[in-house]
Amino acid sequence: MEPRLKRLLFRARHMGSNENDLLFGGFAERYLERLSPEQCERFETLIAENDTDLYDWVTGKRPPPSCFDHDVMALIQNFVQKEASRH
Repeated sequence: MEPRLKRLLFRARHMGSNENDLLFGGFAERYLERLSPEQCERFETLIAENDTDLYDWVTGKRPPPSCFDHDVMALIQNFVQKEASRH
């Protein structure tokens, strides 16, 4: 794995809240290497946002702002829905 992806994976696993660590870390472990460079950029920008907002957006408690309503958000939301339904 290239250094940038390793850094993104580490950041996704250490977001601040245990819930986001599991959700975003799990997503990154499974999909990060499959994302295009542009998608990685969107993911990196996204995970820099506030933990509470991120959790609300990916779990569907609140819709994401239009600037974050993109393909990567949809991938994460889909991942969260599938993972949540397994538990």
